[in-house]
Amino acid sequence: MNVIVWNCRGAFKPSFQNHVHELVHNHNPAIFVVMETRIRGERAREIIDRSPFDGCIHTETIGYAGGLWMLWNSESVEVTPLSNTEQEIHTLVKVRNSNASWMFSAVYASPRTAERIILWNNLIKVSELHNMSWVLAGDFNEPLLGEDKFGGRAVSVNRSLLFKECLDKCSMIDIGFSGPRFSGPRFTWTNKRDIQALI
Repeated sequence: MNVIVWNCRGAFKPSFQNHVHELVHNHNPAIFVVMETRIRGERAREIIDRSPFDGCIHTETIGYAGGLWMLWNSESVEVTPLSNTEQEIHTLVKVRNSNASWMFSAVYASPRTAERIILWNNLIKVSELHNMSWVLAGDFNEPLLGEDKFGGRAVSVNRSLLFKECLDKCSMIDIGFSGPRFSGPRFTWTNKRDIQALI
């Protein structure tokens, strides 16, 4: 079963639908998470309705920032919504024709530190309420280690420690970055600067 998690940085772009259909054609995901959609309300619903998925949960943006969608194919998985905020969606996932089920949480952490701390506290509370297998995926907007970031200001040790404390309290492990199908650049986002000024 495949899951795709994509920070699209805007789902209103004309190319968005083409990219979604290409990813679905190439990887056949049962669950597809889209972050930083920057679209809310009825407009979000219209774009989601044109997607190749029949199940969906979406959070509201904060102004034109953020936005988190979790889409799925109900022939492959049964998804039960548990709770959500602007930064997180928590669900129970059961794979069809299987006894496998687990908790799946999609995250798009705010770029603002104070809001991320609220998210860390929410995740710790969620971990205390269950003892199931749990997959947590998304954009946390906080590197754990200095080597997780290239360029720009140095990684804040204090903020990284708060993130690490959250992951430790949730008994999470980072599954890392590897595999021949995904062998590409470690850093896949640029800030559109010259090569010597990339972050």
